[in-house]
Amino acid sequence: MTLTAAVVPAAGRGERLGPGAPKALRLLGGVPMLVHAVRALATARSVDLVVVAAPEDGVGDVVALLAEHNLLDASPGVAPSMVVSGGETRQDSVARALVSLPAEVDVVLVHDAARPLVPSTLIDAVSAAVRAGADAVVPGIPVADTIKAVDADGGVVATLDRGALRAIQTPQGFRRTVLTSAHAASDPDAPATDDAGLVEALGVEVLVVPGDEEAFKVTRPIDLVLAEAVLARRRAAGVVS
Repeated sequence: MTLTAAVVPAAGRGERLGPGAPKALRLLGGVPMLVHAVRALATARSVDLVVVAAPEDGVGDVVALLAEHNLLDASPGVAPSMVVSGGETRQDSVARALVSLPAEVDVVLVHDAARPLVPSTLIDAVSAAVRAGADAVVPGIPVADTIKAVDADGGVVATLDRGALRAIQTPQGFRRTVLTSAHAASDPDAPATDDAGLVEALGVEVLVVPGDEEAFKVTRPIDLVLAEAVLARRRAAGVVS
């Protein structure tokens, strides 16, 4: 039996969202963003286990939070979750979560807690692409703005062809052996901004599949306003509780 596990690094503070609780614990519709993200993963058909990498001093609090929302133990249509101690960086947190996975896991999804409204269809699409033979899969959406490369002084070096550009989202999916090798070979002094970057450094091809507009990342206060609007629309339509 082979399993798919989803890893959620949630040990960071997310300073760009402003002062207050760690970003993953900021409320969205009265519920912490982490809960929304874990629920989306746990209810996706392709996910068998969710692993949250929490702040070292907050593991107990995250366990209690997930238990409060009935996300720790398996139930009909909901995969179980577990919580491990995260590290100083996102990369450290993912590496620690990888070590905790059962031997039966052969596909790993890595998802940002700050993308709380990711649709289950996107989660299943990424997982399916790995199952179909890809070593690494990332969802991406076309870039709408004109993108310019600039030098240290702010001068424009080049205007990039946005038709060839994609804004990359999560979850990102990997064969477990590939992701484990990428983390083992990574340079801690030159961290990548995502796990796909670590895999690319190994020379492994990364496949981009269509992303979803609602899988956006809540980074700034205005993103939280948009997330509240999307959640309100979903609730009005009876899509979420």
